[in-house]
Order: sequence, then C-alpha cells, then structure tokens
Amino acid sequence: MSAIKNNFKKIVVTIGIIVLLNIAGHFVFKRFDLTADKRYTLSQTSLNIVAEVKEPLYIDVFLEGDFPGEFKKLQTETQQLLEEFKAQNSNIIFQFVNPLEDEEAKEKTLQSFMERGMTPVNVTVNDKGQQTQEVVFPWAVATCGNRSVKVPLLKNMMGASTAEKVVSSVQHLEYAFANAINTVSKAKQKKVAVIQGNGELQDVLMADFIKSVKDNYYIGPFTLDSVAKSPVESLKYLKKYDLAIIAKPTEAFSDEEKQVLDQYVINGGKTIWLIDQVNMEMDSLYNQSGSNLAFPRDLNLNDMFFKYGIRIRPDLIFDLQNTPIALATGGQGSATQYTQYPWFYSPLIYPTVSNPIVSNLDGIKFQFTSPIEPLNNAIEKTILLQSSQYSKLVGTPAEINLKMVSERPDQKEFTGTGNYPVAVLLEGQFHSVYENRVLPFTDSSFKTSAKNSKMIVVSDGDIIRNQLDKNLQPMELGYDKWTNNLYANKEFMMNCVNYLLDDTGLINIRSKEVNLPILDKEKVYASYTQSQVITVAVPIVILLLFGVAFTFLRKRKYSK
Repeated sequence: MSAIKNNFKKIVVTIGIIVLLNIAGHFVFKRFDLTADKRYTLSQTSLNIVAEVKEPLYIDVFLEGDFPGEFKKLQTETQQLLEEFKAQNSNIIFQFVNPLEDEEAKEKTLQSFMERGMTPVNVTVNDKGQQTQEVVFPWAVATCGNRSVKVPLLKNMMGASTAEKVVSSVQHLEYAFANAINTVSKAKQKKVAVIQGNGELQDVLMADFIKSVKDNYYIGPFTLDSVAKSPVESLKYLKKYDLAIIAKPTEAFSDEEKQVLDQYVINGGKTIWLIDQVNMEMDSLYNQSGSNLAFPRDLNLNDMFFKYGIRIRPDLIFDLQNTPIALATGGQGSATQYTQYPWFYSPLIYPTVSNPIVSNLDGIKFQFTSPIEPLNNAIEKTILLQSSQYSKLVGTPAEINLKMVSERPDQKEFTGTGNYPVAVLLEGQFHSVYENRVLPFTDSSFKTSAKNSKMIVVSDGDIIRNQLDKNLQPMELGYDKWTNNLYANKEFMMNCVNYLLDDTGLINIRSKEVNLPILDKEKVYASYTQSQVITVAVPIVILLLFGVAFTFLRKRKYSK
C-alpha cells in the first residue's frame, strides 16, 4: 500500500513540475539555435522590424506540392525561418499553399502568376534514371492591410545546379522576408529623384527599376531645365530628396547645373552616377558595315569627379569574361537564325568583395564600360565591381566592328592587365568642386564642405537599362531577350539604393553566410541499395532488437 502511495506522490509531483514549467514558459520565452552557422538566429535588424508589426501581416508561400528534394529543403528552411518570425510576433501569420492543387484552373493560375511577375520554374526530377518535369513556384506574397509585395525565394544563378541555387537562396531568405515585412508594414518615407534634362535614359528604358523602387520609396523625375532660370529655387527643391539618380546623361552639364548637384552632395544628399564616358551604342553597329566609331564623351563632370576622388578614363574595357550577343545568320531566302557569339565589350562581372551591396550576387552585365581610377584624398573608397584579370583597355577614338566576334585574342595580350574598377562606393565629407573658385551663380547658402555623404559611381549607364518586348513593354531589368539569360543587374541596382537610403541596417543581413549540406546524388545512386539498407533497414533492425531485449528482460524480472 505504501508503494502505491509513493508512486502516486511521484506522479503528482511530476505533473505539478510539468504544469509549472508550462506556466513559466508562457512568461519566459527562449528558443535555442543549435546549428553551427546560427542560420535560425535572427539578426537584431530583423528583430527590430518584426517587433514594429502592429497589425496582422499575412505571408502566403507557394512552395507546396510534389517537387524535388532540393525544393523540399528550400521549403523546410523557409518554414523554419517564418516560424522564428512568428515566434517573435504573433501578428505574423503564414501558410503554405499549392497553387496548382486545382487541376481545372491550372492554366488560369499559371497566367495569373505570370501577370504578377511571379514566373514558375520548370525542374527536371531524376529518379534512378527516370526523368519527369515538375512546375514549382518559388515565390511568397506578404500582405499587410492594403499593401502587398512579392518575395522571390529562389535566386537566379547562371550555370548553377538547382542544389547550388538553393544554397544561395537560403542565405538570402532572412533578407528577403525582413525586407518584405518592412515594406508592407511601414509607410514610405524616403524620396528618390531621377535627374532629367541632359539626355538621360527615358523612363520606359528603366521602368522595371523605377517600379521596384516604388515598393519602398517615393520616386519621381527632377528636371534640371529650371536651373537656368532659378538655380537657387531648384537647389532648394532638390534638397527635399534623399537620393538622386543620374542615369546615362549624354549632354554636357552646365556650370549652374553642376553647382546644384554639387551643393546637393555637400548638404548630405546621396547620389548614384551611371556614366558612359565613351560614346558608343550597340544599336549603332547594326548597319551595313557592322561598325562605328567610339569616341570620348565630354559631360563636363571630370573636375567634379576629380574633386570627389575618382577619374573615369575615356577608354573601353575589352574582357575575355563577357556576355554573348545574338547575331542573325543564314543566307537570303532562308529562315533567320540567331547565333550567340562572345562580345568582348560586354564584360560579365562577378563580385569579389564582401561588401553587403554585392554580397551573394550573380554575374552582372556591363556594356561599353570604362575604368574608374581612384585618386588620393580623404574620401573612403570601396571598389564594388571590377573587370576580370583577363581584360585590357582599348583607347578611344577606336573603331568597333561586329566582325571581332570571330576573333580569338591571345591571352598573352592580357599579361599584367585586368581588374579595372567599374563601380566604386565613396563615403565621407566631400569638398565642393567650387571651393576657392568663382561661383556660376550666387547662393547665400553655399558651403565648401558640410555633412558626411555617400555616392556610388558606375562607369556604365546601361546597367540600369531594361529591354522592351515586341509590344514595346518593359521587360525585367537584367533579362536579355536575345540570349534568354538573366543577369543580376536589378539586384545590384536595388542594393545600391537600399544601401544609400537604409537607416535600419537591413542591407547588412545580406552578408549572412549559411552552410547548407547538399546530398551527393551521384554517390547515392552508385550505392543505392547500400543507402537504403543503412537509412531504412538498420533502424528497423535496431528497434526490433531493442524490443526483443526489453521483452526478454521484463519477463525474466517478473517471472520470479
């Protein structure tokens, strides 16, 4: 009787401890991340963003259905990350949805996703030599109130396997979701000006970039034509913007316009300069001779850049690591065919530094770009992008001919050359180009130096340019319709904007490294039976042995 009483006490005490632990767990919250790379530990920036969500925020993830193991891993990582967000704030509600669950509405669903810019991915499933095609939607949509934003879950990487893409995508997940939550839960605050008036790119040629910027910031045109009549008022109005983008100007700036832009920088305004120092366009080569003359372009900005600490040389970079162009081939009367050829004046540049602007980016397409030479001054300079080691400079004026696609340059020509900067970040206290000089116009608020500021200079205006489809509608920035390649131009440009305007430190999440182990399929297939025995049969045998031993010992104990 005493033994039963003692057992009852133990049970009551155990139940009491469990109840107390649950009550304590309700007030004291703690999750443990046991992974070596701390992939499930949210950064302080993410925690701050999540904490400010005051109303229900819904996240629909379309990674649900029958798809390959790599996407199952992406699904699992996405779910575990969202659980971390939800654990920090119950206002974040997520669900996984299979968009193709209704077979009858499959075509309509596909069309709907395509119209929203959420392109599905066709993947090949290999199972012991048998191949099947599956459609996967690596997208999510975050919605809060009347604001909604799409979240790409799979990063594009040219030439990479699906497994490699998944690893890169998992590293990008926290940034992607934190940015989406920040976008839909906060009102727009920062303003971006697209400078016009000096032959810059038309809006339709950078429409995809403008559309993407609108998700987080106010953006609008600012024409410098008014500077000629009222420069002081123009400067005063420009100062209301947080960032100015100068995209491929083709006409020289007047001294008055330069003073307005200079004083905007001196007063803390952020700028992105996309400058073509050489006058050359691909369209100008599509003539009977297939050639044209490349010559230096004078924008009257050299003294300003020199004062800020850089010089854009009027040369062209000739790079063996390049993007292809598609040229029509075939004789008259035959169907037109397009063949891809390497184009040495279109460098394909992969980031080599760890700066968050270019961290984990794929190849970026450049076109007729020039080298940027950093100069010695007090401004801090970070080279974001540079050409490959197999690149050289071609001085201008120079004839550019399409016939060079058939040439095979000797690598000896590139000895001791290469690694020319094409994108540079400048940070610090800039000094006015008109310091100790006569001012083009009188301005009582003129300053020779003031607040710290930042700017990014890229020696290619076409890096922001999107192509147009057959209906003259803008296509995604970075997509080349002639070669069907997608480059990382859009991601790079958006990172530049976010870095210059980011007050929350959101861009720094991009530097997070995740070590995701990938299964070696070739090794598995080579020892398929052995793998099945180890992963399936051995655990069952161990469980049976344990059961037999437990039963035997129990009978032996109580049979006495």
